[in-house]
Amino acid sequence: MANLAGQPMMQIERAEIVAGEGIIGDRYAAGLGAFSANKPKIRHVSLIALSGIADANQQLLANQHAPFGAGDTRRNIVIDHFSADELNNLVGRTFYLGGLAFKGTELCVPCQRPAKLLARPDFINAFEARGGIRAEALTSGVLNAGDLLTLTIAKEK
Repeated sequence: MANLAGQPMMQIERAEIVAGEGIIGDRYAAGLGAFSANKPKIRHVSLIALSGIADANQQLLANQHAPFGAGDTRRNIVIDHFSADELNNLVGRTFYLGGLAFKGTELCVPCQRPAKLLARPDFINAFEARGGIRAEALTSGVLNAGDLLTLTIAKEK
């Protein structure tokens, strides 16, 4: 998360999610993101697959470009057990992170923002089809690092 547009992303172990808003303290939940003034889009959270970052970095390294770290992608949540394609397929679907419900709203099409902030123009091509998704927060609660993404909520015992 980042508190203001353009600030470096901060890794946190615990995030408070507010339904209809996003991560408390994040730039988009506060309406301070770089694209907050644009036509209204649901930007409560953004997710990217760790495997998608790895694939993009392989492409970058093969072309003798520097790799991007997870925070460099400007996404809120990094998922390590889904492929980029599996994550992309969540657009229009409800899924759960740590028991909290989210709905995939759109693909995060790679843009110039991360490239400009890092002065590295190779982001768009490397992250084509693996830039992650945006999602709507449907329930409020606490999300912890390592919470699993599932398509069904676990039944209580």
